Amino acid sequence: MTDKQKALVQESFKKVLPIAEVAGNMFYDRLVEMDPSLRPLFRIDLKDQGRKLMQIIEVAVKGLDHIEALLPALEQLGQRHTIYGVRKEHYETGGAALLWTLERGLGPDFTPEVKEAWAAVYCLLTDVMQHGAETVTGVFQV
Repeated sequence: MTDKQKALVQESFKKVLPIAEVAGNMFYDRLVEMDPSLRPLFRIDLKDQGRKLMQIIEVAVKGLDHIEALLPALEQLGQRHTIYGVRKEHYETGGAALLWTLERGLGPDFTPEVKEAWAAVYCLLTDVMQHGAETVTGVFQV
């Protein structure tokens, strides 16, 4: 992830914030549409889950300039996801659902360069989460 990619993600997320609740709902609707087997993993209402997701994304986006400070929390998040039943392929589905959501939420501002930046950030964050997951299981479930 480059400095330019960080800046693109941070600037584009400012445009998502006004529609954060809608974006969270769109994400989970799309996620479950893409893989209905994921629905039982969520024990709370998906609207509540969407709000939590957007809060987590906001913290991560704001923290990109000091990513080392986020690492322990991301690893713990990955550990919790494993306990909930999340597997490696679910991260791929989540990434696709996130990019789909951002494309619809940002419209023409979701340029190929912005998409690439979000993909790089998502990959970085989920790599750390998956590392955390490995500490729970010894080997991340495939």
